[in-house]
Amino acid sequence: MPREPVKTPKGLQPLLDDGVIDEVLRPLKSGKEASVYVVRAGDAIRCAKVYKDIGQRSFQARVLYQEGRAVRGSRQARAIGKASKFGRREAEDAWKHTEVDRLYQFAAAGIHVPQPHGYFNGVLLMDLVTDEHGDSAPRLGEVDLPPEVARLFHHELIGDVVRMLCLGWIHGDLSEYNVLVAEAGPVLIDFPQVVSASGNNNARKMLLRDVHNLRDCLSRFAPELAQTHYCEEMWALYEKGELKPETALTGRFVFDKRRADVQSVMLSIEDARQEAVIREQGRKDADEHD
Repeated sequence: MPREPVKTPKGLQPLLDDGVIDEVLRPLKSGKEASVYVVRAGDAIRCAKVYKDIGQRSFQARVLYQEGRAVRGSRQARAIGKASKFGRREAEDAWKHTEVDRLYQFAAAGIHVPQPHGYFNGVLLMDLVTDEHGDSAPRLGEVDLPPEVARLFHHELIGDVVRMLCLGWIHGDLSEYNVLVAEAGPVLIDFPQVVSASGNNNARKMLLRDVHNLRDCLSRFAPELAQTHYCEEMWALYEKGELKPETALTGRFVFDKRRADVQSVMLSIEDARQEAVIREQGRKDADEHD
């Protein structure tokens, strides 16, 4: 039975007109910030991420992530800081280009991400991540894993987090919803919100959230992972300038218990509460996307 033709999304028409892609095969997923389509470019099957224009509410929410990022010029920086119409447009453009730039950087560093193939008129073209059957890869939160595979995935993901941190970046929104399970192992996706490790005052908190999200997900299959402290270990080494991509982490960390720091304890409690709220919102958003 012949496949019904897919109506070409407006954002992909210029790529068809210019011969960048030859056919839109099907929609893959749609979220608040982008819609992703499976496309054909010559003999290659790829995916195209079509970014959506975001309103003022999302613009304000992004400020937390954008702190410490480099901006092209002083005019753009002032405009973004004032949240003017021009500033929101510049911030929107920078938000999209950040993902493109980081994908190229991370792929070159050996981090497991989809290989990018260019950015055209607000559309990011990249490899389609597939499973062992050639189908679109499921998310990490959608699969059941044997304990030994969960341990291996955790090891690979922590390695990718370390490599990103060595490059000066933190994913900032890492969870089972933006890790795909490819035939060769886990692949990280969604990078427009990456956080500057040295320039953002919330960097450690976001790294902690990222690593704990991975730990919480994979410890369902390998319970001993719940007792690990990879984030604290890698951050301590990073602060001392001793973290390298090849650093062998243990997951063990000795906390300073010499004196009580009530304020830090309260902040940790609040961090945990915020993490729970964010995870719950992530689950709701994921359900809306499906």
